[in-house]
Amino acid sequence: MILITGGGGFIGSNLVATLSQKLASPKIVISDRFGIDDKWKNISKYLINQIIEPGQLETFLERNQDSIEYVFHLGAISSTTEKDVDLILRNNFSLSVQLWLWCTKHKVPFMYASSAATYGNGEKGFEDNAIPHKLAQLQPLNPYGWSKHLFDKWVISELSSKGHHPPQWTGLKFFNVFGPNEIHKGSQSSLIAQMYPRIARNEPAKLFKSHRDGIKDGDQSRDFVWIDDCIDVILWLYENRKVSGLFNVGTGQARSFKDLITNIFWSLKREPEIEFVDTPFHLREQYQYYTKASTQKLKSAGYTKSFTSLEDGVQEYVANYLSKNNLYR
Repeated sequence: MILITGGGGFIGSNLVATLSQKLASPKIVISDRFGIDDKWKNISKYLINQIIEPGQLETFLERNQDSIEYVFHLGAISSTTEKDVDLILRNNFSLSVQLWLWCTKHKVPFMYASSAATYGNGEKGFEDNAIPHKLAQLQPLNPYGWSKHLFDKWVISELSSKGHHPPQWTGLKFFNVFGPNEIHKGSQSSLIAQMYPRIARNEPAKLFKSHRDGIKDGDQSRDFVWIDDCIDVILWLYENRKVSGLFNVGTGQARSFKDLITNIFWSLKREPEIEFVDTPFHLREQYQYYTKASTQKLKSAGYTKSFTSLEDGVQEYVANYLSKNNLYR
């Protein structure tokens, strides 16, 4: 039995889809909340053995401690603008600690989602170090990033002080992921998902102006990573259980928002048309102007597959999903 927290979310549901297609009769259990929107459509095509309300997860774990083969912990409050820090800590830190301890006790491999938001404004670089004093230098810009960073630090401290851990443990610092099954995220979905409807209506795309000297409007950059590449990394780690550690999941390339939007227009065989608007004041202090994953650690661990280029990823997303009004895998 495979447990996936956040299995109805963006990365989680893509993992469900891939496991369902690649494994023979996988027993998949999801822990997630679906609310009143269309998030349920992310997993509607696939056989799910059980869906657990997060409040019942502890009971489920104790009743099934001999049946769970692997825990993928992908559930979280992922909004970078969420202000309820207590809510974030309950979901992103306390639950993560609980699952780590359970997996350690019952000798179950444990994979969890960290985030590139842990790197803050990037002035300390983007090296996926698991060294306490290196982690301590990072300063996330918002409560979401801080909660993920807090658990990364807790894990490394636990390893350093007690040495007890699951038989395999991996923390994945996902960079700016885009692809199908993200539409339920609304304003937290990728810029491609947000801007495509405007562009398809022959309206100009809108980007935030730069409010930093030396960076032109639209030249703010991110490491944009196609969802299939993230799933490939997850499955490789699932299959290579001697590999543990904290790893970046990104292309190793920083590309501008202008590049991203231009590729959407080109995918529709149109000339780019972009308007620049002021970044809201409440976002300016927590706005990342640049991210770029260091990928050497993952490669050194044995991962050899290439990452999809921005051009190919955008083309795939537009041609096979967005332009067909097919938002789900």
